[in-house]
Amino acid sequence: MKLSALTRTRRGRAVLAAVPTVAVLGVLMGGVAQGAVPVSMAISGQQFKIAADSLEGTGFSQYAGEAKDADGRSHPVAIANIKDATLHNLCQSVKVPGMPLGLLISAGTDAKNPVKATDLQIGMSDLRGTATFSSIRIGVDASTVNTKAHGSKGDFAMDSDAIDIQNLKQVSSSTSAAVFKLTDLHLKISDGTECF
Repeated sequence: MKLSALTRTRRGRAVLAAVPTVAVLGVLMGGVAQGAVPVSMAISGQQFKIAADSLEGTGFSQYAGEAKDADGRSHPVAIANIKDATLHNLCQSVKVPGMPLGLLISAGTDAKNPVKATDLQIGMSDLRGTATFSSIRIGVDASTVNTKAHGSKGDFAMDSDAIDIQNLKQVSSSTSAAVFKLTDLHLKISDGTECF
């Protein structure tokens, strides 16, 4: 297909504009997976969806917080921390607002090679699934939770030694990890298809 044919339509121009983004995202995800790219960030303000058949983790905490965008505006989120996490059949989708276009990522599709993350932190607005907690404490002070990351003194929080969530569905504004190993990674431009 000739370049001129792609640039004649709005969708073609959007696809061409997305190519550098996909290339940069691929490099950054590789760097994050190797622990070489820092994951502190100003959020975009756009939410994305994450789904997985299961998430198992050790060292869990959750509390209310805020994420800031590049303009310094605060967005309320529920912050979840997991020291070591394993996810089976991970899906992540981001939809371009107002267009039939997006990014769709899958990983950990082989049951013997799941996605693994260390010091995982998620800023979310919605979470669904069937959850089982081991040694849970509800109502602890957010500054005293059992994870490296913690909330503010006086804020309500919960923590547990372990967490298991089946049929995970989550709407998030941020995800970061010290190490994020995405086995069988497949990233593609989509027609706006979402994980759920």
